[in-house]
Amino acid sequence: MNLRQIALVRSSFALVQPIASEAATLFYDNLFRADPTLRQLFKGDMTHQGQRLMGMIGSALQLLDRPAALLPVLRSLGARHAGYQVRPQHYDTVGAALLLTLEQGLGSAFTAETRAAWTELYGVIARTMIEGAQEPALSS
Repeated sequence: MNLRQIALVRSSFALVQPIASEAATLFYDNLFRADPTLRQLFKGDMTHQGQRLMGMIGSALQLLDRPAALLPVLRSLGARHAGYQVRPQHYDTVGAALLLTLEQGLGSAFTAETRAAWTELYGVIARTMIEGAQEPALSS
C-alpha cells in the first residue's frame, strides 16, 4: 500500500471508531445475510466479538507502515482462524461485508478512492491470513 492509501484507511477508520459497536453489529448483520452458514463459526458473545474485530482492525492500521511487524501477526491470525474452520472462500464474503459496512457507516465519506484503499488493504490481509492458515499444512 502506498502512503496515500494508508492515510485514507486510517482517516476513514477514525470516523468509524465513534460508532464502532454499531459498525461491528452492522458488519456481522451484513456477513450473516451474505452467508448464513458463517454464523455457526461464531460461538461466543457477538458484542465481545465485535469489540475484538474493531480492535484488530485498529491494531492492523497502526502497523500499516511497518509490514515486517504486521505480516507475521496476520499470518498467525490466519492460522488461528483455520482452527475455527474459516476457509479461504470465506475471505471474499468477509471482504464484501466489510466494504458494505464501511459504505453504510461512512456514507459520502466513503469515496471511490477510499473504497479502493480499503480493497487493497483487505486484499493484503486476506492473502496473508490465507498464507498463514496454509503454513502448518506445508510443514507437515
